[in-house]
Amino acid sequence: MADPRIIDITLDDKTILWRSADVEQERRIAIFDLLEENRFAPVRTHPDGYAGPYKVFLRVADGRLVIEIRRADDSPLEAVILGLASLKRAIRDYFAICESYYQAIRQATPAQIETVDMARRAIHNDAAELLRGRLEGKIDVDFDTARRLFTLICVLHIRS
Repeated sequence: MADPRIIDITLDDKTILWRSADVEQERRIAIFDLLEENRFAPVRTHPDGYAGPYKVFLRVADGRLVIEIRRADDSPLEAVILGLASLKRAIRDYFAICESYYQAIRQATPAQIETVDMARRAIHNDAAELLRGRLEGKIDVDFDTARRLFTLICVLHIRS
């Protein structure tokens, strides 16, 4: 019986050099929300007919996003590799707006915080749609899953 969802997700901590408390909180929330509800269905048909649930390991290697997909019993299923060039600008824009948001939380008025938060959500939504497009034909994900995956991809790109 098909169960197209992620039941466990891990980030390659070797690629993450540093995380602020704010980023760590975003990571925890994204993982929690993702595991609570998601749609994640690799498009490729596997000989044994396996159709979920999945364990996912995200890492960056040679400038590419590697999504390692495993069965629930942890046996390998497939790896999807995406070039990150098309996501670089979205990642950069999201980092910039998040930094503005964290600063606003600490020193801005509620109206200013709301304005920055609206901009942050818009950039995040656009990035999620971009990611869904990049995954098309490889992995079927819903919008909320794409949003949470994009957050985790950003965490993998933090350097200092």
